Amino acid sequence: MRDILPPESGRWRRFTAVFADVVEAAGYQQVIPPLLEDLGVFTRIGDATDVVTKEMYDFVDKGDRRVALRPEQTASVCRAFAQHRPPVLPWKVFYSGPNFRYEKPQRGRYRQFDQVGIEVLGVDDPMLDVEVIALGWEFYRALGLQQVTLIVNSLGEPGDRSRYVEALRTHFEAAGEQLTEQSRVTLAKNPLRVLDSKRDPDQPFIATAPQIADFYGDDAAEHFAAVQAGLQSLGIPFTVEPKLVRGLDYYRSTIFEFQGGTFESAQNGLGGGGRYDGLVEALGGPATPGIGFALGVDRTLIACDDEGCFAAEPLQLDAFVVDVVGGLEAAAITAELRAAGLSADRGYDNRSMKAQMKLANRSGAACAVIIGEQEVADGSIIVKPMRGGDQVTIPRSGLIAQLSETRTHD
Repeated sequence: MRDILPPESGRWRRFTAVFADVVEAAGYQQVIPPLLEDLGVFTRIGDATDVVTKEMYDFVDKGDRRVALRPEQTASVCRAFAQHRPPVLPWKVFYSGPNFRYEKPQRGRYRQFDQVGIEVLGVDDPMLDVEVIALGWEFYRALGLQQVTLIVNSLGEPGDRSRYVEALRTHFEAAGEQLTEQSRVTLAKNPLRVLDSKRDPDQPFIATAPQIADFYGDDAAEHFAAVQAGLQSLGIPFTVEPKLVRGLDYYRSTIFEFQGGTFESAQNGLGGGGRYDGLVEALGGPATPGIGFALGVDRTLIACDDEGCFAAEPLQLDAFVVDVVGGLEAAAITAELRAAGLSADRGYDNRSMKAQMKLANRSGAACAVIIGEQEVADGSIIVKPMRGGDQVTIPRSGLIAQLSETRTHD
C-alpha cells in the first residue's frame, strides 16, 4: 500500500472523471458499495480462487461478525441488487474506488488497488455484451492509449462449462507430476484455473488441453457468434483466445480481457470481465443475468506513461496574491476571486515581496496579483503575468474582469 501524492492524485481524479463521462453517456449511474461486507458476500466468488482462500483481509469485528474488506466490487454490486431490488431493468451502474487483496506486490499491483468498472443486471442479450466491451474500449481510447488489445472467449452455458471442466481434469491428471506443484493444487480445486498458469513446465500440457469451443451447446455457440459479429460491426479489433479464463469462479458465457502492449506478456492484463449469470441468485436474489468489467487504475496509468499519454498535470491557478501590507488585503482578494469562480492562492507569514514572488512562480499561477501601500492608497492593484507579458496597474474594481479575460485568452 502507498500514498498517492499531488500531482499524481489529480491524475487519478481525472481518470475517474473521464471514465464517468464515457459510461454516463451510455446511461450508467454511479453506485457506491461499502468497503466492508459480510464475509459471505465474497465467498460466493468461489472457494477455489486465491482471492477467497489466501488474499482477503477478513476478520471478526466487535459485534462478533465475520467481515472482509472488499477484494473486488462485482459481488458487492450484486448483493446491493439482491437487497434493494431496483424496479427498472436493465440496472446499469458504474463504480470506482479501492479494493484490498493480500497478494505479492509487483509492477502496477498493490494490496490496496483502485478499479473503475460497470455492471449491468437483468438482461441476457449478446448485444449488451458488445456494449459493455465497447465502453471499455472507448475509455482506453479516451485516455489516448493506442497499444491496448482485446481478447475474448466464452465459457459456455453452465452445462457446457461442467463438461469442459471434467475434460480438463482428465487431461491434466494424465500429466501427473509433470505439472508443477502449484498447478496440481489448483487442479484439485478447479481445473479451469490451471489454464491461467504462466509457469514453463505447465505450458506443453496447457497447449494440448481440450478447447472450450468443442463443448458449446447451440445456445452458447449462437450467443458467442453474435458477440463477435457485434464487435466486428463496431470496428473493434479482437482475438478469440480459447485459453482465456477469468480469475473468479462466477464467470460464464462471454469473457474478455484488455491487455497492454507495453507490458510483459505474463502480466499484461489491464482489466477485463464477462458474464456472471447466477451470482445474484447465489447472494439471495432472483435468477438474474449480469455482465460487467473492472479496469485497474494503476496498471492503466502505467500503460499511459509507457505510451506518453494522459500525463499528470500540475495545479494551474488563475492567480497568486502577493500582499506586502499585512495580509488582510490578500484574504479579501483571494476570497473575492474564489467567489467569482477563479482559482487563487496567497502567501502567508508576512513574507517579503521577493519570497512571495518565488512562491507565485512555484505555484503555477497564470499571474501574480500584487498589492502594496501605494495600491491600497489609490484603490489600484498590479497584475503581473507569470508566463510572459507586461504587468499592468488597474483599478481594484476591475480585477475580476481582467483575470477572466486572461483565462479566456489562455
